[in-house]
Amino acid sequence: MRTTLIATGLVLLFAATPTLSDDLNCRVVGISDGDTFTCLTISKRQVKVRLAEIDTPEYKQPYGTRARQQLSEFAFGKDVTLSIQDTDRYGRAVARAFVGDTDINAEMVRHGAAWVYRQYSHDRGLLALETEAREEMIGLWALPESERMPPWDWRRAHKRGR
Repeated sequence: MRTTLIATGLVLLFAATPTLSDDLNCRVVGISDGDTFTCLTISKRQVKVRLAEIDTPEYKQPYGTRARQQLSEFAFGKDVTLSIQDTDRYGRAVARAFVGDTDINAEMVRHGAAWVYRQYSHDRGLLALETEAREEMIGLWALPESERMPPWDWRRAHKRGR
């Protein structure tokens, strides 16, 4: 009897607890940079979101401003569905974001506004989109090669200078 009560209690506890893989609907109200935005849920809860599996140029990098503009064109003022994968060390929801059926993360890569963040992604579809954008010299891939530094390398190089 006691085992049944404990098992039932655990089932109810986990059923009531949202998981990281839950979808969340919200409206994008702010764009921080090319891979981070803020949205509001229907209950007016503010959620800071980091797009999963991609990394965009930092603001001071070549194409950083354009990457932010690209994300704004795709998402600002729009209702999005977040497929949350994790929470990062800054408390941001790490998610794939969708406007309708459009995968914003994939569109950022397709338009040459983002690298696939290989440390966190093994999505072959994203890798194929990056290869295509690179071959067609779309977005940041049209920059001279000397100006194309992956953001993770750029952050590492500029961290020392602080």
